[in-house]
Amino acid sequence: MLKLRLTRLGDKKRPSYRLVVMEDLSKRDGKAVAYLGNYFPLEDSKVVLKEEEILKFLSNGAQPTRTVKSILVKAGIWAKFEESKKK
Repeated sequence: MLKLRLTRLGDKKRPSYRLVVMEDLSKRDGKAVAYLGNYFPLEDSKVVLKEEEILKFLSNGAQPTRTVKSILVKAGIWAKFEESKKK
């Protein structure tokens, strides 16, 4: 099963994260299927996302983690995904 989750980048005490698609049993920083965006929690929670690709993976059955889902809700992508499911 594919999951949308975060991998950690950055220096010590200066984290940044990538939003990636991975197999659910792979390591946190293991090989990703696709890179879908970045999240910078120390820069006022700056988020850069590839919206179309995220919607494609979600519609194909990928499951987001709780943290990723909250990022998608704040960005408005989750609402678009829910709307596309109703059609």
